[in-house]
Amino acid sequence: MNDLAAPITDELLRRYDVSGPRYTSYPTADRFVEAFAADDYALALTLRRSGAAAMTLPLSLYVHIPFCESLCYYCACNKIITKHHDRGAEYLRYLSREVDLHTALIGLGQMVSQLHLGGGSPTFLSDDELRELMFMLRRNFVLAPGGEYSIEIDPRTVDASRLDTLAELGFNRLSFGVQDFDPAVQKAVHRVQPVEQVFSLVEAARSRGFDSINVDLIYGLPQQSPESFDRTLAQVVQLRPDRIALYAYAHLPERFKPQRRIATVELPSGGAKISMLSRSLATFIGAGYVYVGMDHFSLPSDSLAVAKRQGRLHRNFQGYSTQPDCDLIALGVSSIGRIGATYSQNSKTLEEYYDFLDQGQFPVVRGLALSRDDLVRRSVIMALMCHGQLQFESIELAHLVDFRSYFAKEMESLQALVEQGMVVVDDSSIQVTAQGWFFVRAVAMVFDRHLQTDRTRAQFSKII
Repeated sequence: MNDLAAPITDELLRRYDVSGPRYTSYPTADRFVEAFAADDYALALTLRRSGAAAMTLPLSLYVHIPFCESLCYYCACNKIITKHHDRGAEYLRYLSREVDLHTALIGLGQMVSQLHLGGGSPTFLSDDELRELMFMLRRNFVLAPGGEYSIEIDPRTVDASRLDTLAELGFNRLSFGVQDFDPAVQKAVHRVQPVEQVFSLVEAARSRGFDSINVDLIYGLPQQSPESFDRTLAQVVQLRPDRIALYAYAHLPERFKPQRRIATVELPSGGAKISMLSRSLATFIGAGYVYVGMDHFSLPSDSLAVAKRQGRLHRNFQGYSTQPDCDLIALGVSSIGRIGATYSQNSKTLEEYYDFLDQGQFPVVRGLALSRDDLVRRSVIMALMCHGQLQFESIELAHLVDFRSYFAKEMESLQALVEQGMVVVDDSSIQVTAQGWFFVRAVAMVFDRHLQTDRTRAQFSKII
């Protein structure tokens, strides 16, 4: 499924230009309920520790750093805009309290195979604060050799000296937020960062031996055109990062206040966005990148492409991962985690987050305990999203169901995608075609019971 067997035409892209979940989880976060609270989360942690294999199963950690010095108008993340860097020290004190609540239930020294610092801008923290954070995590957890330890970087807040600090602290993967190299676009979204600055940082990162360097791009921003984005694409190919994440901008000013500063008349048309996506696919594949899935590309030598070839790809709240499917402890305001058959989300406001921890409580305000049906469908959807194929027998053995009977309606609905050449179905399996891999979210959506019964509840990004 790495190679494009049939051309991805603009007509195909228009046909699948619909909204749908990203399936970083199933059920998706819009299904979380406030009835799931701190006590439920504590119980899930207790059950993890009491399980037979609990002490040997690796963990994944996510730490959300919400602070940014300046506002990017396109941003839909949970962030706090401030110039007051002293707020970072206070936040770290509360993160330490949250970690202590976890270790009180699961014990010290749990093995961690994946760590991701996201935001906001994690590099808002000073070098000393990043050292304090990593020391606190290492004091409570064991970071496994060969794990993936990544951090999101705002190029405007990092220089070569800071890269030295990140390498010293054990980070081996960097993700640079680029979005677009065009000066007019950068000005329109209030994120000006010269192309020379990014190139210099990436070169410095390579010289320091980081395992993988990712670049984030967004198409559909104000002042963009297919021609202007072509120039950015060419510059990214010249930069040659190990991974590329290409996202579609979703303009939802009624939900995300910063987007109200974007003039709607400056946004590219739907046809122009389709053209940008089409050209991006052709450019990156033509430059030798592997289409990993959804909006991710990587060089064939990168661990993400290797994991895809070897059938080891997994998916969590940070997207595709090379690490085994494992529990995720999420720390910090608004962060989302997974323990066993539960999902949970922390408070979205700093004040409420601090208040919970002042009371010695987990700051969990919503979540979900998965039903048996949720677990069956999660296995199906993740197999399709990560591997592009599904063996009926594996689901039947794991969940004690008859696949064709259990999913009779879904198999009928899948026929439309069969006829369009997106999937192949035989007596024992579903196979996503090379062409269908570009639209795999549409395949997964067929098995989403919540989406099928309530199509209007959530607003999702476009599936391509």
